Amino acid sequence: MKTLEALIFDVDGTLAETERDGHRVAFNQAFQEFGLRWHWPVGLYGQLLRVAGGKERIRYYIQRYQPKFEAEDIDGLVVALHQAKARHFQALVESNVIPLRPGVRRLIEAARREGVRLAIATTSAKDSVIPLLERLLGPDSPSWFEVIAAGDMVPAKKPAPDIYNLVIDAMNLSPATCLVIEDSPQGLEAAVAAGLPTVVTVNDYTRSHAMPGARLVISHLGEPSLPFEVLWGKASNAYYFSLDLAQTLLSDSAAQG
Repeated sequence: MKTLEALIFDVDGTLAETERDGHRVAFNQAFQEFGLRWHWPVGLYGQLLRVAGGKERIRYYIQRYQPKFEAEDIDGLVVALHQAKARHFQALVESNVIPLRPGVRRLIEAARREGVRLAIATTSAKDSVIPLLERLLGPDSPSWFEVIAAGDMVPAKKPAPDIYNLVIDAMNLSPATCLVIEDSPQGLEAAVAAGLPTVVTVNDYTRSHAMPGARLVISHLGEPSLPFEVLWGKASNAYYFSLDLAQTLLSDSAAQG
């Protein structure tokens, strides 16, 4: 039986509800700052989330929705917009409008008590992730994670497995002893391609998406007073996500393998 050694978390939409009321709002503020008459409503942003990475998302939007837009230096504009978006996002983080998802703090604290190693694998920039962790989990929380792997640290972003391969190599772990917590089809595909058993906690944007290859798909990690909803898979009579459930899923994964 494989023993759980590490939990690897995605960030946006997984640790915190950052997408709709965080990154989306920050993108719109950046567009306004640059005098662009662009606006990403909630529904459109859900479509744009299929493109991993903020700069990549802006480029896709220009190509798909603003084909007549012209600028002397498109690449330079995309970088500048993304930098402005990062500033606006940090201001939103500091204003406490972005909450942790249910069960996140409880599970991380349990992992720390039990000696389960922690890591992060995200397509977001590291300078956006660190302030978010500090605000939501505490000033020392970035040090709880042995590796904080960000999108710009690898050649290809999710759904490519590069970010997860980086984490596994850096921590010298076997994929069979780790469990990933993700929220999106792209993140799930990346983790599965790296050979990592994965649990998906869906959000409003990803709830209706197929999640092939997930060990378990749930509404959120849950709390004793706030049960999760099982959307796919077996939770072994659990109603909130615990290290015991993680170990059970890992053992079932090894048995199936």
